[in-house]
Amino acid sequence: MPDTFDADWLALREPFDARARDPRLVRALDAALPARPRLLELGAGSGSLLRWLAPRLGRAQSWTLVDADAALLQRAFADTEARAIRLGWATSWPARRTLLIHAPGGAWRIEAVVADLAAGPSGLPPYEADAVVCSALCDLVSRRWVEAMAAALRLPFYAALNVDGREAFLPPHPDDRLVARGYRRDQRRDKGFGGPALGAAAPAVLAAAFRARGFTVTTAASPWRIGAGTPAMAAALAEGHALAAEAALPQALAPRLRGWAATRLAQAGRGRLSARIGHRDLLALPSVQGPA
Repeated sequence: MPDTFDADWLALREPFDARARDPRLVRALDAALPARPRLLELGAGSGSLLRWLAPRLGRAQSWTLVDADAALLQRAFADTEARAIRLGWATSWPARRTLLIHAPGGAWRIEAVVADLAAGPSGLPPYEADAVVCSALCDLVSRRWVEAMAAALRLPFYAALNVDGREAFLPPHPDDRLVARGYRRDQRRDKGFGGPALGAAAPAVLAAAFRARGFTVTTAASPWRIGAGTPAMAAALAEGHALAAEAALPQALAPRLRGWAATRLAQAGRGRLSARIGHRDLLALPSVQGPA
């Protein structure tokens, strides 16, 4: 898969993310929030989750977007404002780093903070929030990071699109298993969050960590379904899987991996490649809500 933090990749995957996230968990999160919720988003990137979740909450709300990449946060502001304008909604800037979207159900107040999330909750800026949310983040972090977050929070925690290791490209290829083995090995390398990344173990580790702290945890499948009619996404996935596998496996296997990639890219170009990439969404609700 391409670099998770590349702006073009985030734009390419955004509609697939939107179709994959489970709406039932969002309804349960919505019911746990106050009338004017304040949301803290970790690893916000270019704002995809904000643009998907805010309309579903459908009322006045405040967002604090946190990411280590200032350029991506600027992209989040630009893309969110552009979408609001296309929908005919008024926008304003009461401060240089505060965007107001005057949506039909109430205004969205959006702010951003550049911060390194590697230190977990101890590295977060001071904040007031009614929930902590993230998307496509928790399979990158370590077990220690998750356990520290579960221990620190007394708020709803919503984590969408955590990979679960259930994936397939179609039509089948003799080296699919080899590519999958290398790709999963690459997923587990340290991504800078204090230990090996969780990869496909993320859904189970998240659920166990929050349940151990007294949270009620609900999960739901949220797979990407990449049809043959979306060749750009199919090609990006195939290329990203092959590159990750090549980086993780012995170099003697590189010719087979490159052959797999060449076949898959040719199939994508002819509109013949499809894929299913498994994820799970998670919602953890505390038994008694209070400040983090």
